Amino acid sequence: MAKKKVIQVLGNDVRIQGNDLGEFICISDIAKSTSKRPEIIIQNWLRLRATVEFMGEWEKLHNSGFNHIEFDVVRNESGSNSFSLSAGEWIQKVNAVGLTTSAGRYGGTYAFFDIALHFCNWLSARFYVHIIKEFRRLKENEVALLGQSWTIQRVMTKANHLLQTTAVREHLVPIMDWNTKREAIYQASEADMLNLIVWGMTARDWRQASPEKKGNIRDHATELELVVLNNLQ
Repeated sequence: MAKKKVIQVLGNDVRIQGNDLGEFICISDIAKSTSKRPEIIIQNWLRLRATVEFMGEWEKLHNSGFNHIEFDVVRNESGSNSFSLSAGEWIQKVNAVGLTTSAGRYGGTYAFFDIALHFCNWLSARFYVHIIKEFRRLKENEVALLGQSWTIQRVMTKANHLLQTTAVREHLVPIMDWNTKREAIYQASEADMLNLIVWGMTARDWRQASPEKKGNIRDHATELELVVLNNLQ
């Protein structure tokens, strides 16, 4: 892990550190904003079936060493009253790379940025909005020094996109249509349904109304609109 950075979010110090995958945020610091026992808060989040499914999909996408067999066992057990899961157990069971954990006074549980956003969104909408603001400030200051560009919109948009596309495929698309142009129609339809809910227009409507703008409707969204979108996803 690289040297740690710290951002201030609603009066709380939140540590950030990076590795080859990217930025990892200390979700133990985030949990401390609501409890003196952050490990319990993290366990409560991890025991949810929705969390396990999100974490599993993220690992499938980013981790070639992911233990799919053990993940199926964890997923089947998740959500029951007797189920519990710590960060360390998750890492050990499925060979996860999206979470890291260390003991000691300066230790804690760190999550890749996408996963940390998922945790914040579950824990506190207010903290979620403010950590996005402070992380964006940090990254914009960093890239300004390097003469590069970076936008929070792209980072936020992808956070729950994988969950949405996976759910559409598994629940709406016939198996014979997977990975075909016909599946793309289902995916586009669901994406436009969310566009209509959040912005009152489809992707095509936006392009016709804003021909001078680059990217898509989500690249020009406000943070609040993206928070709503992520929850809908």
